[in-house]
Amino acid sequence: MENIGLIAGNGRFPFLVAEQLRHNGDRAVIVALNEETDRDIEKLADNITWLPLGKYQKLIDFFKANNVSKVIMAGQVKHANLFAGLSLDLRAIKLLGSLINKKTDSILGAVADDLKKEGLELLPSHIYLKHLLPAKGILAGPKLSSEEKKDIEFGHKLAKQIAGMDIGQTIVVKDKAVIAVESMEGTDECIKRAASLGKEHIIVIKVAKPDQDFRFDIPVVGIKTIEVMAQSKARAIAIDAGATLLIDKERAFETAQRNGITVIAL
Repeated sequence: MENIGLIAGNGRFPFLVAEQLRHNGDRAVIVALNEETDRDIEKLADNITWLPLGKYQKLIDFFKANNVSKVIMAGQVKHANLFAGLSLDLRAIKLLGSLINKKTDSILGAVADDLKKEGLELLPSHIYLKHLLPAKGILAGPKLSSEEKKDIEFGHKLAKQIAGMDIGQTIVVKDKAVIAVESMEGTDECIKRAASLGKEHIIVIKVAKPDQDFRFDIPVVGIKTIEVMAQSKARAIAIDAGATLLIDKERAFETAQRNGITVIAL
């Protein structure tokens, strides 16, 4: 039995990690974020503390007090919340002040390096959930037309470039034109924005970065995204095989099938 630290953001991802830790016989020592984490996470915690974003030193102190040496980040932290006038502690101020920019990779990479100095190793966030990584192929929904395949090929190349610049993981395309690019709002809001432009049968592409650090910001797709796509009358979503976590995939695939949405892993 080992004490594993979990920094829990929003969504189902941290729940799945905590469940797997228990299944493995380890103890889930959880830092839950006031602005993000579902309160039900407490049911899966062997020990838990609730902290506001920005109280970084307290996070470190909590893990060390609970004999944690390995930590996992799981769940989204809305990027907009990072710029919402947070009350930062001195350690967080110093850390952010040392950065040359405030891209996601820059911030989280600096956090990982700083945690390591305190004897806290940040593990790949999917280390206990590799069974949720899809293999290549059509996972749900009808076959794609030749034009839809061309749209996916077109969009995937651009999505990789955008992700490589740490702008976003998702783009939406149609007829070899980019309808929307994800920024701070996240994948689901990006899809809604594309739909608001009056576009139906759009193609969503969500990718890992070319040099993805799996300790943080791994692409995740679940039932909520598929539901948003259904509401938006989207046609398909393409994801990276072996590099995207599929959450609640049975429900997601059933919803995709029912709404004529193709889910394909490349």
